[in-house]
Amino acid sequence: MSTTLRDPAPTTEPAEAAQSPHARRFGLPIATCLVMGNVIGGGIFLLPASVAPFGTISLVAFGVLTAGAIALALVFGRLAERHPQTGGPYVYARAAFGDFAGFLAAWSYWITAWVSNAALAVAAVGYLTVLFPAAGAHKWSMCLAALAVQWLPALANLAGTRYVGAVQVVATVLKFAPLLLVAVGGLFSFDPANLGPFRATDQSAAGAVSAAAAILLFSYLGVESATVSAGEVRDPARNVGRATILGTAGAAVVYLLGTLSVFGLVAHEKLVSSTAPFTDAVNAMFGGTWGGTVVACAAVISMLGALNGWTLLSAQTPYAAAKDGLFPKVFETKKRGVPVVGVVVTVALASALTVYNYTLGAEGVFESLVLITTFTATVPYLLATAAQIYFLLSGQRERVHAGRLARDGVLAVLAFGFSMWLVAGSGYAAVYQGVLFLFAGVLCYAAMSARKTRATA
Repeated sequence: MSTTLRDPAPTTEPAEAAQSPHARRFGLPIATCLVMGNVIGGGIFLLPASVAPFGTISLVAFGVLTAGAIALALVFGRLAERHPQTGGPYVYARAAFGDFAGFLAAWSYWITAWVSNAALAVAAVGYLTVLFPAAGAHKWSMCLAALAVQWLPALANLAGTRYVGAVQVVATVLKFAPLLLVAVGGLFSFDPANLGPFRATDQSAAGAVSAAAAILLFSYLGVESATVSAGEVRDPARNVGRATILGTAGAAVVYLLGTLSVFGLVAHEKLVSSTAPFTDAVNAMFGGTWGGTVVACAAVISMLGALNGWTLLSAQTPYAAAKDGLFPKVFETKKRGVPVVGVVVTVALASALTVYNYTLGAEGVFESLVLITTFTATVPYLLATAAQIYFLLSGQRERVHAGRLARDGVLAVLAFGFSMWLVAGSGYAAVYQGVLFLFAGVLCYAAMSARKTRATA
């Protein structure tokens, strides 16, 4: 294993944006939309029902999770100022701890991205069946719908970053309409009788909060979106950190208000079994079904937008690792500003995972996929926050800000502890499956490391 510290990669990517009309760098507004669009991806549209079985104590979990996510966003913002290159957590882990740590961050993040895509597609089908009931007639019709939802954003990505950015802005705007409608308007129709029990399981309060937070983490995956795509952002040292913090904070406000409103609009016993809780919430506000249909349309568009952004992110980390010889060189192939091989391989893997989970039965597919991503996401988060702690403690003046040393240290420790807590809340099954995914990458690293050694011998 290589433990040699690496110098940061060059702060600029190949100037393809100037060569192709289909490639374009993101400014602060689009970078912020990328963060918000990926954070408010689609999980929020299904998660109120997923955590309802725990009772209203899940709102406490949401509050704790929000504080942890903001601390994580602040740490990523600090790291991005010093390492404004494509790759995000991979870049930070490799700069601090060498090739193997960087590879683990890249491999885990890649797994998180394509498993998240599968989970988002499953969530989208829940709302798609509101618009087209035939799609939910059988588990295999639902599976086909989930596959279609994954491949449409992949085609948009293959068209170039110019179109990725345009789709992201439109989807972010459209998704805010139903969320704000429920988050703000729902407070006026709020009925405390719908909340149900505070603790609906026989777990301890701490156990229930941890278990609910493990599922809810999925709703905050994406806080690192701007850092992973830093090479596509204009003035990344300045804009990546700002986009990360602005996007996460904005998403947090919408999340907390929206979840509280859904809990107060939909009766607890109905919410537990709901496949489209925001649709049920709007129907409860206005009566009839027209409002819910509008929300279902916006939710599907929102999730397509999230898949659009996540598909790009899922290809960016392997691209960065391939440039350093830690992923197969084919992942370095880039056209119109997009790592095309990474896009195709990622969506193919997500499709295979979707089919596999539907063969086990449609019920519980979303929750099982979410918990796997909870574990795999914590690996790059832990490595990135550990890298920040290393930079702060090792006296590397070029990588830290002396005036913010104490504050950055506290934030890094909180973010690290927060990530460890999420591992504990993931559950044995999720950790078991996640570790299998993670360890499968060790063989890949061995092969790529041997190849690099032969090339330099």
